[in-house]
Amino acid sequence: MKATVYKSTGSWYVVQSEEGTVLNARILGKFKMDGLTSTNPIAVGDVVTIVAENELEGSVTITEIEDRKNYITRTSPANKHKHHIIASNIDQSLLFATLKEPKTSQGFIDRFLITSEAYRIPSIIVFNKADLYKEKETEKFAELKSIYETIGYKVMGMSIEKNIGVDEVKNLLKDKTTLLSGHSGVGKSSFINTIFPELQLKTQDVSGWSGKGLHTTTFAEMFNLPFGGRVIDTPGIRELGLVDIPKQELSHYFPEMWELINDCQFNNCMHTNEPGCAVKAAVEEGVIHMDRYISYCTILDKIEEKSY
Repeated sequence: MKATVYKSTGSWYVVQSEEGTVLNARILGKFKMDGLTSTNPIAVGDVVTIVAENELEGSVTITEIEDRKNYITRTSPANKHKHHIIASNIDQSLLFATLKEPKTSQGFIDRFLITSEAYRIPSIIVFNKADLYKEKETEKFAELKSIYETIGYKVMGMSIEKNIGVDEVKNLLKDKTTLLSGHSGVGKSSFINTIFPELQLKTQDVSGWSGKGLHTTTFAEMFNLPFGGRVIDTPGIRELGLVDIPKQELSHYFPEMWELINDCQFNNCMHTNEPGCAVKAAVEEGVIHMDRYISYCTILDKIEEKSY
């Protein structure tokens, strides 16, 4: 029997069968071996084969995992050399960001977009807490909206508190499997509560002393939308380390750079100090925004060299 994984707690999984039955599941030991570099062999969104267990009523064993059409990862909190699969089989990702309480850095946004590009997952950026914006934040939002929309990303403003733009964001979710991500405290759980008031997901205010959001979601979990589609709520991510992206490939995941790579003088151009670099020329001409280029250089410096 086929089923889809809706929640993972590390050792047990909640799955939904093709008939819509919700079951507790566990995995066979073999999935924990085979030299996997991920810390979780099964992720929310996986389509799996299940068989019934006799000894535990209402529980099943996962015996196979179907090939994933895509997945998105983060660096494992426990081991920076391994990755943790956040979710799989995703149609789009929706990144919640905020310009204050807490402030989402542009570097974090860019790392998220790179990860999504690497796994071919279309991304939407939603800036929440628009009701808190004063002149400075309003100008910053307009600037960021221009930067990201120019290179092909959809950018939206929203205030869950004042119910501004919420319905417009919900409309983007219909009939799709959407990953919701972002720092803790940016409004993911509050947004889900507007769709499913009965869930009463825990929400917490931003930590006053640090300005960082407090974690409210412990495990990734998928929910069926009443109007069609599914959303995957993820634990708040404070940092997003890039996994398995060689330095040479980084520019491939900046859409505005990818278009120019073949115009560089050297095939192995890193777009930093080389002569005849089309990317640097585009930065100087204002075709590529300086902030995006600075992000590229910063991320490039932080990628550890490996033998790929």
